[in-house]
Amino acid sequence: MKQKFVDKCMSIIRNNNKNLTSRDIDKFRYGLEGFYLNTTKIVFIVIVSLILGIFKETILLLFLFNIIRFTGFGVHARKSLHCLVSSTIFFIGFPLICIYAKIPLLIKYIIILPLILMFGILAPADTEKRPLIHKKRRIIYKVLSVIIAIVYLVLSILTKNNTLSNCFIFSLIIQIIVMLPITYKIFGVNYNNYKQYETNF
Repeated sequence: MKQKFVDKCMSIIRNNNKNLTSRDIDKFRYGLEGFYLNTTKIVFIVIVSLILGIFKETILLLFLFNIIRFTGFGVHARKSLHCLVSSTIFFIGFPLICIYAKIPLLIKYIIILPLILMFGILAPADTEKRPLIHKKRRIIYKVLSVIIAIVYLVLSILTKNNTLSNCFIFSLIIQIIVMLPITYKIFGVNYNNYKQYETNF
């Protein structure tokens, strides 16, 4: 189904633009594949969340995660099934934890430094199709990721809403998971892809 969607769209794009380079075609194909996978994945997760009565919590966690994902990047599963399974665990299982878990304030204070350090070490985690070649850009994304992590952690402590507080924390935990080298290894994806390129920028 995915391949048919991508091939049909690529056919339309080629017919309307005869001057595309092979690199342009690769970019369009990558974007279309990502759009298809994300759309079908989100639709499935939303339907399940509605059935389970956790729609608001799922959307909240998705929203918070995608903000930090924008600067932290992280692994993309090669197989759509792997992506769907992992996303379902994250955005159906974790919202349930966010609703019912009670994290003591002391624990929140204790995990602040380790979580910030993890972002300082791991972010940003690039992919084979989106290698972060420019060193300055990697530094900018790292700084932004750390800043967002700090803001999330501060808000998780200040907010009186237990579910919202947990969503701040678990969105960071999900982001750390998708940046871990072991996660890349599990999905069979190369880590630190920028190292394969010259970085004299």
